[in-house]
Amino acid sequence: MIPGLVQILLWQGAGELASHFLLPTIPGPVLGLVFLLAFLVVRGRVPDNLALVSDAFSQHLGLLFVPAATGVILFLPQLREHAWAVILALLGSVLLTVAVTALVLKGLNRKATHE
Repeated sequence: MIPGLVQILLWQGAGELASHFLLPTIPGPVLGLVFLLAFLVVRGRVPDNLALVSDAFSQHLGLLFVPAATGVILFLPQLREHAWAVILALLGSVLLTVAVTALVLKGLNRKATHE
């Protein structure tokens, strides 16, 4: 389990370094995830120690929502004040996501049928 955790932390550290020195507009953890994904794609499989850690994390994924829920409760007065803006932003982003996903799938389907 420890080697898998170390691997995840090393990728996050690489992302933090890249964010600090090369791409300051992109958060380090996001870059770390992209680096990890690239590593896994190149490798072609997930190492056993990394799979063990990811399985353990996925079993406790709900804990990651505790800070977000705390923030919602903390800023509840502001959310009530701007409820319509939040609702419109959520609806707009969901509709845009569904539309972009449909277009991407349509393009991929068209590409797959021509090959």
